[in-house]
Amino acid sequence: MNTIALLELDQLQVHYGSVQALAGVSLRVNRGEFVCLLGSNGAGKSTTLRAISRLVPATGGEIRWRGGDLAKVPAHRTLRLGIGHCPEGRRLLNRQTVAFNLELGAYLRRDRLGISSDLDRCYALFPRLAERRRQQAGSLSGGEQQMVAIARALMGRPELLMLDEPSLGLAPKLVAEVMGVLEALHKQGQTILLVEQNAQAALEIADRGYVLEAGRLQLEGSAKDLLGDEQLRAAYLGQ
Repeated sequence: MNTIALLELDQLQVHYGSVQALAGVSLRVNRGEFVCLLGSNGAGKSTTLRAISRLVPATGGEIRWRGGDLAKVPAHRTLRLGIGHCPEGRRLLNRQTVAFNLELGAYLRRDRLGISSDLDRCYALFPRLAERRRQQAGSLSGGEQQMVAIARALMGRPELLMLDEPSLGLAPKLVAEVMGVLEALHKQGQTILLVEQNAQAALEIADRGYVLEAGRLQLEGSAKDLLGDEQLRAAYLGQ
């Protein structure tokens, strides 16, 4: 595997007022890797992604993208740099069509032929969206809305795709479908940072993982090693 680091966090800290949400988080995502960030609700996983996307300010430590400091980069420029963020809660334009939502993901692009090609790619990844492209996004099921959110992020052609709890609230069959798409994207060369509470599903398809608890990293290692870790299995896999 190529070991060139796309993203590095070095002792990252984030505060919400007097509350410390992240207390010195260090991790890296290499080009071509699939890395998952695990932990229970409130552990600081979403805050980590929001700090990388510059949606919340870091109060300490460093965020490096391709070796450069992201500290002074405004949020709207992170997508131009190649960082795509699929947020928790989907945040679709519910009254607009599926096609409109997907095209919105390419709003910074001007290559019409490339955009058209990527739309076709997204519809191939998610055939149900192709069938529903003219429907309002708000009329879709929860699983279909999550597919729209992932496809919209892909339309920006991100070098790093960050996903925040894509399995949240989905039935097991849909969780397997979404994870299957992420696995296929990774095999196609997409670098992925996945935030998940569903540790089993995430570790089955990831290369490496980190476990966050109360804003601090508790475990890290290969996905295979973490799946076999008794502490992790007891805390997150119910075994």
